[in-house]
Amino acid sequence: MMQASKFAKLATGGKHMARGMFHALAELGHSHRTPVKDASEGAHRLAATLGLIARSHGIRVRVSGEVPRMPSLLVCNHVSYLDPLAILPLCPAIPLAKSEVADWPVVGPVAKQLGVAFIDRNDAMQRAATLRRLSRMMAQGVSVLNFAEGTTTDGRTVAPFWRGSFGVAQQLELPVVPLAIRYDDPKMAWTGGAAFLPHYTAMAQKRSIGVSLVIGSPLYPRTGEPPEHFAARARNAVSALLHRVTPMSSLTSVSSTTAARPPVLTLVPSTPSARNSSYAAIRARIPATRSESIFSVA
Repeated sequence: MMQASKFAKLATGGKHMARGMFHALAELGHSHRTPVKDASEGAHRLAATLGLIARSHGIRVRVSGEVPRMPSLLVCNHVSYLDPLAILPLCPAIPLAKSEVADWPVVGPVAKQLGVAFIDRNDAMQRAATLRRLSRMMAQGVSVLNFAEGTTTDGRTVAPFWRGSFGVAQQLELPVVPLAIRYDDPKMAWTGGAAFLPHYTAMAQKRSIGVSLVIGSPLYPRTGEPPEHFAARARNAVSALLHRVTPMSSLTSVSSTTAARPPVLTLVPSTPSARNSSYAAIRARIPATRSESIFSVA
């Protein structure tokens, strides 16, 4: 019995990995043949690709709150390399990523082709150059996703935020949208210097991965407010949202009848009724203009 269970997990992991790699390589080939024209196209192609990879790995996202419909700085607590797969298919944006990611097999080339912003937090000049690039993108109507803690946590608390990107939002007078993410299984957290491949292999063997995502109300810059104060205000908002995350045991929207279907994005709106919708259907309603960590440090 144990052998059969182990074989089933290995088979599930192999299937998830193969499908995820297929979609990543397909986008890599597509991006070589048809390079993205601008950051907006890159954000939407990245969102589409990550949506396919998320479904390939059985990731199920329950969302509460209103999807931002204007260019924004999206800030979220950072728990895992899976975070962008849960967020970006719903909220197309250009993410900030650690410079090391550019050298990762497959992931790095895809990210570079689609315009992901890389940053080295130990290099002040390179950090400043990246912030200037973010300013140009946001001025052109492209949202940016920043895991402003600059590292991953276990998902129970929110570490202090780096202030750089908040100064950009202030200069452009654009809102900051706080988000909070939590996984049903605490083992999904990628922390403590854990090696990527063993963690990813164990994650891929899961039949499905439940994720809760809460989207908060936009925060706007205040006249004369220092960037570090704006960052602290956003951190407090993310922390408050994190305490609002609905435990899986209290949800009724995910039932045994839906468990066997392909993973879907489950919206939990503020109204009493809830409905299911695919990544593609959600993205169709979003205007085009609108860790240690893989993502973000500014």
